[in-house]
Amino acid sequence: MSEMLEKARKYEFIQGQQIKEEERPAFHITPYVGWMNDPNGFSYYKGEYHLFYQYNPYSTHWDSMHWGHVVSKDLLHWNYVPTALAPDEDYDKFGCFSGSAIELEDGRQLLMYTSVNQEKLEDGTVRDIQTQAVAVGDGKDYEKYDKNPVLTAKEVVRLMEADRSFFTEVKMALNGNL
Repeated sequence: MSEMLEKARKYEFIQGQQIKEEERPAFHITPYVGWMNDPNGFSYYKGEYHLFYQYNPYSTHWDSMHWGHVVSKDLLHWNYVPTALAPDEDYDKFGCFSGSAIELEDGRQLLMYTSVNQEKLEDGTVRDIQTQAVAVGDGKDYEKYDKNPVLTAKEVVRLMEADRSFFTEVKMALNGNL
C-alpha cells in the first residue's frame, strides 16, 4: 500500500469518528469526511454491492481525487470501506477519475479508471493528460497494475475518434488479455 493511500485511510478513519452515526444520513451515501464527487464502479462482487466515488478526503472542496468506497447487501444500508485508490503514481498524480469495476475470472475485482497527470506546454499553459489505468483487488485492498497506464493518451484519442462515446464513461469487457 502506498504512503499516500495509507495516509488517506488513516485520516478518514480518525475524522470519521468525529461524526456520530445518528447524525449521518440514513439512506444517502456520504463520505465520512471531505468532498464527494461522481459515483464510479458500481458493481456486485462477492455477495455485496460495491460503490466507488471520486473523493477528496482532506477538504470539502474539489481537489486530489481519490476513490472512496462503500458496500451494501441490500442497497439501503451502506458500510464504509477504506479508500480504494489514491493519486499516488506519476500517471495519476492529478486524480483518479471516472471508471468501472468487474469481477475477473479468477475471482478478483478489477477497477479501471481515468488516470490524470498534467503537462506544462512551451507557452506556459498546462494541459491534462488523461489515460486509463487498472487496479486489482479483493473488495477492500487494491493494487495498481505495474504496467499502467493500460491505455495511453494517444490510444484514448484514437479510440475517441472511432467512437465519441468511448470516453464519457469507461466501458470494460474481458477479452482474456488481463
